[in-house]
Amino acid sequence: MGAVDICVGLQTPETVALRPAWAKEFFAGTFHAQDEAVGGMELADYVAVMDEAGVDVSILFSPKAGPRGETTSYRPDPRIVADAVERFPQRFRGIIGIDPTRPMEAIAEIEDAVGSMGFIGVHLYPHWFDLPPDDALWYPIYAKCCELGVPVQLQVGHCLRYTAEKPLRSVGRPITLDTVACHFPELTLIGIHTGWPWTEEMIAVAYKHPNVHIGLDAYAPRYLDPKLVHFMNTFGSDKVMFGTDYPTIDPRRAMTELRGLGLRESSLEKVCSGNARRVYDLP
Repeated sequence: MGAVDICVGLQTPETVALRPAWAKEFFAGTFHAQDEAVGGMELADYVAVMDEAGVDVSILFSPKAGPRGETTSYRPDPRIVADAVERFPQRFRGIIGIDPTRPMEAIAEIEDAVGSMGFIGVHLYPHWFDLPPDDALWYPIYAKCCELGVPVQLQVGHCLRYTAEKPLRSVGRPITLDTVACHFPELTLIGIHTGWPWTEEMIAVAYKHPNVHIGLDAYAPRYLDPKLVHFMNTFGSDKVMFGTDYPTIDPRRAMTELRGLGLRESSLEKVCSGNARRVYDLP
């Protein structure tokens, strides 16, 4: 069974044109992303990349990266992701990014995305809004996700320097998810970006709470913390999910390096496919 990539940024020529000025240098300079990724590729071409990598399904996030109206923010229309899913319904799913600063608007947007556009989850960037995951402004969003039964994936760990114009604080310590999970035990939480450099803290929270999971995205698997590799190969094999945060990491590279970690076959299948299919209710 092919892999599920739980965290993919839609990087087509259309979305690249919408990105703020800092984005190209960030992906090309910080992550040395390939030219085709930085400049964007057509959907059909990305599906071919997925085929080459052995990825069956990519979960596309429609980001809310920063407050409305700021020049550094990136907030494309969610319908761009919905259109991609409509074109390739067997290969893509959508999740909606949310701005917590207007809670009632956020709740309405979640309802519309899940009810009308068929999105299967919510995507959050705490650092772009300078609000830790356990801040009260996120709580109406968590409550609505519990009501609708959809998972929340959110960045945890440090925050890189995206642009000198607006450096962002690293507010996403993984331990903050412990508070959220205690207040919302029914909520499925996925701490994406591994939680580095507090990876062991992320492991502890995922081990404690049945509905807390870890996303491997944004880091090349060969550089994963050895404690995380041990966790997903042993007592945490049900709690970790493959992801790339494309265009940060190419899925072909990610899958090759993940297979090279020496995981048990049963653990590899869960991390690459089984856990995401269970959490996101995918066939």
